[in-house]
Amino acid sequence: MSSPEPAPGRPRSREADAAILTAALELLIERGVEATSIEQVARRAGVTRATVYRRFPDKTRLLIATVEASYGDPPPRPEIRDVEHLLAGWAHVLADPHQRRLLRRLYGTIEDHPELARTYFDQFGKDRDQARRDVLEQARERGQLPPDTDPDVLLDMLTGAVWQHLATRPDTTGPADVEHFLRAVLRQAGYRPDANTRQRNRP
Repeated sequence: MSSPEPAPGRPRSREADAAILTAALELLIERGVEATSIEQVARRAGVTRATVYRRFPDKTRLLIATVEASYGDPPPRPEIRDVEHLLAGWAHVLADPHQRRLLRRLYGTIEDHPELARTYFDQFGKDRDQARRDVLEQARERGQLPPDTDPDVLLDMLTGAVWQHLATRPDTTGPADVEHFLRAVLRQAGYRPDANTRQRNRP
């Protein structure tokens, strides 16, 4: 005798997990933290509020899990070969409208929901920042950056430029335009790629 089909709107546990996290991510991006509720998430996911609460006792826990799932849990360890690879990777992310909107929402949580911003940093930003810092140190050692370059300060400058781009440029900006923007910042800091670096990163 075959098992009965699940009732409409009551997907199996794994399906419910995925549906809840997807719905929460969509609502976070569309409306922000304050305008996202458990009831809205349940309605969009096609489950009951009780189903959501069984998994997540409150909205904060739900959104933390949503951020973790969005970037991988655990997130993949970044592999950044050199500055050119760093620029290309950043340009790829900043040219994705979905990622741009999510990053702006996460940035906006710093004041009222610092635990969400901290989750992003701990799950995704910390290791990636260290990889970027290592690449900038290597570029300094190769003579591609001035010998007095402070990788921490330069990384702060680049990160600030990223947020400036998110705040002032349209979400239709393509990867080439983003890379041009970030490269201009690096040039102001004295970055001069050598011929070998350009050759390694040529498509």
